Order: sequence, then structure tokens, then C-alpha cells
Amino acid sequence: MSTPEQTTAGNQNANTAKSGGVKSMDEIVALCRRRGFIFQSSEIYGGINGFWDYGPLGAQLKRNLKEAWWQDIVQQELSGPDGKPVDIVGLDSTIIMNPKVWVASGHAAGFNDPMVDDKETKQRFRADHLIGLYQAYNVHTARERELLDQATSHIADPMNSILPLRTLVASSIGEAVDLLFSDKKLRQSIGIRKFVPSSNAADPDDDTTAALVDFGSGEQYVTIDTVPVRTLELHYESVVSPFTGKTGTLTKPRQFNLMFETFIGALQDEDSKAWLRPETAQGIFVNFWNVIDSTRVRVPFGIAQQGKAFRNEVTPRNFTFRSREFEQMEIEFFIPPLEACRAGEPTPTDWYKFWRDLRFRWWQSIGLAGDNLQLREHEKDELAHYAKEGAGTSDIEYRFPFTAPGFGELEGVAHRADFDLKAHASACGKGDKMKYFDQDLQVELQGAGKSKEEIQQKSRYFPHVIEPSAGADRGTLALLCEAYTPDESRASKVYMKFHPRMAPVKAGIFPLVNKDAMPETAERLYKQLRKKWVVEYDPKQTIGKRYARMDEAGTPYCFTIDGDTLTNQTVTVRDRDSQTQERIAIDQVEAYLTRRLG
Repeated sequence: MSTPEQTTAGNQNANTAKSGGVKSMDEIVALCRRRGFIFQSSEIYGGINGFWDYGPLGAQLKRNLKEAWWQDIVQQELSGPDGKPVDIVGLDSTIIMNPKVWVASGHAAGFNDPMVDDKETKQRFRADHLIGLYQAYNVHTARERELLDQATSHIADPMNSILPLRTLVASSIGEAVDLLFSDKKLRQSIGIRKFVPSSNAADPDDDTTAALVDFGSGEQYVTIDTVPVRTLELHYESVVSPFTGKTGTLTKPRQFNLMFETFIGALQDEDSKAWLRPETAQGIFVNFWNVIDSTRVRVPFGIAQQGKAFRNEVTPRNFTFRSREFEQMEIEFFIPPLEACRAGEPTPTDWYKFWRDLRFRWWQSIGLAGDNLQLREHEKDELAHYAKEGAGTSDIEYRFPFTAPGFGELEGVAHRADFDLKAHASACGKGDKMKYFDQDLQVELQGAGKSKEEIQQKSRYFPHVIEPSAGADRGTLALLCEAYTPDESRASKVYMKFHPRMAPVKAGIFPLVNKDAMPETAERLYKQLRKKWVVEYDPKQTIGKRYARMDEAGTPYCFTIDGDTLTNQTVTVRDRDSQTQERIAIDQVEAYLTRRLG
């Protein structure tokens, strides 16, 4: 089995079985490379794992996503849960900041993933990405539970002492099933002669965690599940390696800090050490007081930012889903704590629900409106250290081909409480002096006859924060996966069904043949339309091949100038999705697109 560190775009450990109508990740990756959506970074030198370049179509697609987010969050007026306008301002902070920022935020000491090495092959993986094939009696029916209890009655911690028969590296159980189903070399390296995903094994209601396998000594059912990190900590010498199939070659999990180090200035020593930011949020938090002082915004209000972030992932995988360089679209929305809420104003819970539901609807509005999108509330054991217990944390998730039938995170919405502002106020030495002064609340409390002590206590506070944090790269990948639509009736055999607002190219302009003034007429129309939209002029090859090319680019409309155009001033417009054609007046083309594209 190849290490994830050696995986490239062509074998991304994200293959999807071509059955049951599930899309193939390999085919999506191939189209992205062929049509110029996404390339492997530094490809001519063999690439570099965890880094990706966006080609002409991909750069425009990602730009459309980011611009739609900015327009809908910062530029257009939003109405809050109380019906009043919501203030959101923009920010663009630096990638490298004072190292004290990351000490105060907790990233310097605690931004870690558990990592395991194979001593024989020198390969490594994230401990929480180890998937095991277990004997089928391990966790399911009442009878199997009874057998398990009997077999492990002498062990103090049985659930962390059950060892898998075989292991592999995958970021989800669904991905592991797909890999085992589609990758013959992987099955051979693990020692599997036969692998059949089954819905009739240990759990009849779960068709992703059971399979019929043959390791060479006859068929048996196995369950497929994540190997607990605790198992690796206690029994790492007894867990079989995903690379060699042997025991005794894995190291004990150890914490690996995900931040990229760099140095500022001429000398490279501890005093000049800095980090590339692992998230954009801290740039917002340290500028909170600057924004308050330089604008007229008052709590509640939000600061929005888009920008690059960097995480030295142990095992980047699944195309652009888990990369070492990525782009975020984040909002930090500052609200009063519950005790400082004014009469009739939304509570922190109201604001959390507002942003959670608004952000879910937004993803639906740009083309992710089907069953592949879900909103999932976090369980208590999933809450981050900064999350406000009981106030809510949720993920907006998309079912990618490599996570199917499960989901992968697109955006998180969390109530971060006052953790960050309070931490930075304390770390910079100013403490309570940096509390926000809520003048409107002070006036209200004075009018209610409250004591000076109560007014002082309630009108000065560290705001709480609701944080909707989305990934621009994951969002772009979700748009690509959702748009990918196989269609054997087309010359291209596939088309990209982008929402018109997201489509990289809005229209194709074609002269039917390169004579009889058709190219000149087509070029005039092209120059007119490109003043408002990204459009493409293409005079080459047959009209069918040009349609096929635009289908793969996801272009919603194509306009063809032909012989009739010169006599009656009409053009043929072809709809991408239905493939229907109609004739419209050439002077109505711009209005036609305006109605459909906005």
C-alpha cells in the first residue's frame, strides 16, 4: 500500500465504486485536470502533496464562490432575528502575525494531531485515520455483545483492547469501503482475496460497516470501523501496520503540531521564529478593538474575512478536501453575553440559530440543494475548547463521493463564547481594560433605575462570538462534485451542472463557420457580453465538439451565429441542461442572459 504522503491527483485514495449511481471521484479528478479546474502544484517536478493550483476554470469557479459569499454577507443588507439590519464589515489581516497571538490563542501549545510512524517503511499516518477490519461479532447485536463480553471479561478496558485483523488508512469508514472495493493492489497488500460490501452481516441496517472477505482461509464477515486512538496508545505493538500487515512495527501515537514554522529577519533562532496562520479567525479577534475605534459599528456586529491558512497535515488526502494550504471564509459575529442582552434584543441562542440556518440556506441557494447537504448539531463530546456548552455548535456537511454514504464538513457554526477576546486581552497585559463599553445598555439600565455597580458590571463586557467558518476550497470541491453529471446521450458523456451564479463561463459564442461574416458578427456579440460576464468565443471544430467542450466547463448557454443571423438578425441559443435550442433576436441576447444570470 502506498503512503498518503506519496498520493497524487491520479490515485487520491478517494476512489468511489461505480455502482448504485455513486459518482466516481477518479473521474471527477480526471475532468478537473483535463479541463483546467485544478492541477497538482509543481506538477512538472512531480508535484508536492497537500498543495493544489487552480487552473483557468477552477480559479473563476472559486472566485465566483468567494464573491457570492462576500456580496451576500458584507455588501447586501441582512435582517437579524429581530428584523433589524445586521452590520458586517470586512477585514484582510496578514498571514504572519506576532507569535504571541498563537500563544494566547492556544495554538502554539495545543494545535496537534496524533501521529503514528511505521518503523519499517518510515511511513506515517494520523492515528485517528486508522481503519480496522474486525471479526463480525465485535459490537452489534445482543448475542454478539454477549459473546464479546465473554471473550473480554478478563480485560479491564475491553473496547480499547479489541484488535483488528487488518488495517488501512482512510479519513472515514465510507472511504475505507470504497478503497477496499475499488483498489485491487490495496486488497492484495492487506491479504484480501475477496471483498464484498454487505448489508446482511453483523448489522443489517448498516451497509457501510460490514463486508464479506476471504483472507485465504475461507469467507467470513467482518465489520469495518475506526481503530480507537486509545487502542493504539495501549497496544501499538500488537496492532497490524496498514503498510506491511505486520505487528510490532508501529510507534506509539505522539502529538504533532500542525503549524508551519518560519523565521522573520536575517537570523534563524528562537527569537525570530514565527508561524504561518492556521486559521484566519485570530486576525479578526486581535483587530476587534481597532474596528470598534475606527468605525461606527456597535455590538452586535460582525467582521468578515477571506484568506489563506496553512496546516501541516500529517496525511493530506481526498484531493483538495484536506490540504496543507487552503482558503477560509469566516465571520466572527460579536454579541452581548446573555446577562448583557437588552430588553427585546435577540439572545445568544437566537443569534446562533440565525447564523446556522442562514448559512445552510446559502449553500442551498448556490446549487447544493439536494440530499447531499445536511445540517448536523454537535454532540457534547465534539465541542471545541472555545465552544459555549449548551449554546450550540453545528456543521454544514456535504456528502462527497469519498465520504459517501457519510458526510464531510463544509462549514462550522459555533458559539465561541468570549474565549478569544478575553485570552488576547489577558495576554497583552490589559485585561479588563479592554472590555467593550455598551453605551446603549448603560442608558437602558440607568433608565430602569439600576445601581451604579450593576450598570458598571453589565455594560462593560467581553462580547461573545458566533462563528460561521467555511472552507473556500471545500466549497469549490463540493460544487464540482455536485455539478458532475454523467450523460451518455452527450458527445462529452458528462456535463457540469453548475448553478448559473457559480458557472465559471456564463456563455459560449460560436460562429457556425469561419466565413460569410459570421466570425465578425460573433466577435461583436462576444465583445458586448464580456463587458458584464465571463464569456468565451470559440470558432474552432464542429459545433457538436464545441458544445461538448462547454458542457464539460459547465457553461449554461451557448449562442451560435449562422447563415440566418445575417438575414433575420437572430441567433440559436442552446440550454446546457435540457440541450434544447431556440432562436432569439441577436439584440436580445444580453437581456436574455440578464434574466437568467442576474
